[in-house]
Amino acid sequence: MNWISNYVRPKINSLFSRREVPENLWTKCDQCGTMLFHRELSENLNVCTNCDHHMQITPRARFEALFDNGTFTEVSVPQPVADPLQFRDQKRYPDRLRTAQRNTGEKEAMLVAEGEIGRTPIIAAAQDFSFMGGSMGMYVGNAIIAAATRAVETKRPLVLFSAAGGARMQEGILSLMQMPRTTVAVEMLREAGLPYIVVLTHPTTGGVTASYAMLGDIQISEPNALICFAGPRVIEQTIREKLPEGFQRAEYLLDHGMLDRVTHRKELRNELITVVRMLLGLPPAVQGDLPPPAEGPEKQKAETAEIAETLVTQDTTA
Repeated sequence: MNWISNYVRPKINSLFSRREVPENLWTKCDQCGTMLFHRELSENLNVCTNCDHHMQITPRARFEALFDNGTFTEVSVPQPVADPLQFRDQKRYPDRLRTAQRNTGEKEAMLVAEGEIGRTPIIAAAQDFSFMGGSMGMYVGNAIIAAATRAVETKRPLVLFSAAGGARMQEGILSLMQMPRTTVAVEMLREAGLPYIVVLTHPTTGGVTASYAMLGDIQISEPNALICFAGPRVIEQTIREKLPEGFQRAEYLLDHGMLDRVTHRKELRNELITVVRMLLGLPPAVQGDLPPPAEGPEKQKAETAEIAETLVTQDTTA
């Protein structure tokens, strides 16, 4: 046995040819610091398996978990004028948009889709916090109007998932104008008698909270989500007082009447099915596919008689 060839050389080769582990295989929980394997985290809907902390999830991943069999159709959204104010801070606004599009793989901060949950047709819209903080610009306003218009056309309820840092400063007053525009879109749903359900996720702040995010017929939130107009740090600096524990978190707002429910992400789909069907006046959803009904008694008797006749014939022949 040549130990140099059989042992030393393979050992040296393995040291120099060792593959680097991709950085996106593990995610650190913001709450408890646990390192979570990406596949395990994805199967748990981006909820920490150690402390149950609800981490951010993309609209596309949320829709795949929400709709039946993960099947949905995107609703087209009119594209607004690009960079109407020619805004520039440390970077040009179009450069920031291109960077966000490259990092997220999405065109903008909101995705609108239609499909079925529990065999109940709905329209859904979800904000992407990873796209410039989910900020509300003209595209987001157009997306909500497109979602409401499609809901009225198809007579379907609208379910909206909010996640935003507020209005998009690069669009200035044009961004703030989306607050009344989206409010009008919600009124379209009310006039058509269609349910509008809002699911507030972490964080929902600023002008989004001050407009369409708090106008739902039912207000549901994920656990420990920050929901506010001005953040707690700004309020503390203004009033110079210490705020209560958990101030502006979902559980605190539920206790003070601003929310109807706080629901775990893994239970959210079933709750939305129940709420949507209740508001539409439909019977409870079927929880699973039932087996085919048994054959009628007459057919069963005929088959039994045929089997008996066959047996008698065999005995006679024998």
